[in-house]
Amino acid sequence: MALWPEEVQADARLLHEQLRLGDRDWHRWKADADRRAAEQLAAALAQLLQGQTEEAEALTDSALRWLRRDQRDPGCPRHGSRTP
Repeated sequence: MALWPEEVQADARLLHEQLRLGDRDWHRWKADADRRAAEQLAAALAQLLQGQTEEAEALTDSALRWLRRDQRDPGCPRHGSRTP
C-alpha cells in the first residue's frame, strides 16, 4: 500500500465533499447519472488514497453503473415505509 501525503488525501476528501449530494440538493440531482457517477468516483478516489481498495472498487463499480445508465436511485429514505 502506497502512503499518500496527507495533503493529497485531504484534497480528495474535499473534492468528494464538493461533489457529494447533500440533504438540500438530493431531490434535485438524485436522478442525474453523470452527477451521481462523479460523486461515486470522487468517493472511490478518497477511499483508494486511504488504502481502502475494496471500498474503492465497489464505489467505482457503482459509478460505472451510473455512467452506463444501469443504476437508478432507490428513492428517498425519508419517504419510505413508516411504522406507526
